[in-house]
Amino acid sequence: MQLFDSHCHIQDARLAGQADSIIEGALAAGVQKAVCCGSSETDWAAVRDICAAHPGLIPAFGLHPWYVHERSPAWLENLEKFLASSPAAGIGEIGLDLTVKNSSSEQSEVFIAQVELAARLGRPASIHCRNAWEPLAKAMDSLSRISRGFVIHSYSGSVEMITPLQESGAFFSFSGSITRHNNKKGRKAAAAVPLDRLLIETDSPDIPPVIPGKTITVNEPANLIYVLREIAAIRNMPEKEVAAHTWNNACQLFIRGPNV
Repeated sequence: MQLFDSHCHIQDARLAGQADSIIEGALAAGVQKAVCCGSSETDWAAVRDICAAHPGLIPAFGLHPWYVHERSPAWLENLEKFLASSPAAGIGEIGLDLTVKNSSSEQSEVFIAQVELAARLGRPASIHCRNAWEPLAKAMDSLSRISRGFVIHSYSGSVEMITPLQESGAFFSFSGSITRHNNKKGRKAAAAVPLDRLLIETDSPDIPPVIPGKTITVNEPANLIYVLREIAAIRNMPEKEVAAHTWNNACQLFIRGPNV
């Protein structure tokens, strides 16, 4: 099986100096491609360099809502420069997170600026949404202008949100949180997402999957197999079939075509 991790952060400080061994482990587990997402101006160069050294990694550069307050006056210009230097790169991780206090107006401004950049440059976007589904819904007109489409990473929204988001161009990615059997909302959504919009991810080093008899504190792309198995069980599908669909969907979104 070929697996595609649609969202990870191999540049994270918790994985510092381990990129080679992490990629080796991922390849051994069948993870042939992964999108490595930047979060702030301080890690974009690391994302660029790691992806340049590992052909199976696709870079994405973006300003995460947690780091909006750290941006420089030239952040948007800097972002566009990184994107210009990496023609295959997506825009992400960007988004909205209302668990962050006193930043909703700044978040919205920064988010829409990046959505507009994705639309103008024809790049796919990787979106974080936490407790912010109403503001995200208000941005759907802007999101629909992203011709390449976008993914809601580690989807935690309702089943009812799936159709309007899909109509705006959304794909839906599920992470290790889906392996938590008390995650009833996520499991319902994973069963309802159209098969041609389904993606899987690790969000490593975060959101480790639940693995019986094993405790993981720092996640990595090799653990994507556990997400795949859970999605296959939820949808009552063979693992190979889920792997093939999520591979083709990720290639369609991030590489402009299936079976790459």
